[in-house]
Amino acid sequence: MQPWELLDEAKVPESGETLRLKRRGQEYSIMLGANELMNSRLSGSEEALATLTLEKLAGRRGPRVLIGGLGMGFTLRAALAVVDEAARITVAELVPSVIAWARGPMADLHAGTLDDPRVDIFQGDVGAAIRTAAAGYDAILLDVDNGPDGLSRPGNDTLYGAKGLGEARRALTPGGVLAVWSAHPSPKFTQRMKQAGFLTEEKPVRARGKSGAKHMIWLGAKAG
Repeated sequence: MQPWELLDEAKVPESGETLRLKRRGQEYSIMLGANELMNSRLSGSEEALATLTLEKLAGRRGPRVLIGGLGMGFTLRAALAVVDEAARITVAELVPSVIAWARGPMADLHAGTLDDPRVDIFQGDVGAAIRTAAAGYDAILLDVDNGPDGLSRPGNDTLYGAKGLGEARRALTPGGVLAVWSAHPSPKFTQRMKQAGFLTEEKPVRARGKSGAKHMIWLGAKAG
C-alpha cells in the first residue's frame, strides 16, 4: 500500500495543537494528533449537513448561510449545488492554513468553490461571526470539531453550551435552522438544543453514502 505523505502542518489557535495535512495517492487526510478529523473518501455526512439543512429552507430565495469550518469543502460544495444565484454563503475558518490548503494542495478537491461569487471567506472564529449577525442568517451550519465536545480547541465548547446556542438562535431569522455535525450522538446535547428553544431533530447519517461509520446531525429550527 502506498505510504502517507505529510504535506503541511498548522497550529490551531488557543490550543496550540497541530493539524497535519497528509496525502496518499488521490486521498487526503487532516489529522489532529492521533485523531483523523476528515478524510477525502468520507464526505457523505458533511454533504448531508448542507442538504438536510437547506431542505428545511426550500422556497426561500437568496438564503444567507453561515458555515463554520471549511475543512475539505464538502459542505460548501453541497450547499452551492442547491442554493439559488441570489444566495450568500459565508464560510468561517479559524486556521489560515486550511484556507491555503484549499487553494493549494487540495485545489482540485475544492473545485473552485472559494471563487464562487456567492461565497465569502471569514478568516476567524465562527463564534464571532455568529455574535455579530443580528438575526441575519437563514441557516448556521457548524462543523468545527468532532462534535459538541470540543476536541481541537477548548473555545469550541462555548459554541455548544447554553450561551453559544442562545447566540446562534438570535443570529437566525424566524424559521432559520441551526445544524450541528458530530462524529458521535449526544443525548445531552439534544436536550441542550431543546432547552435553547430549538425545534430539534436528530439525523443519523453515514460517513460514506450507505456505508461507513454513523455520524450525527442535529437540525434545530427557530420557531416563528
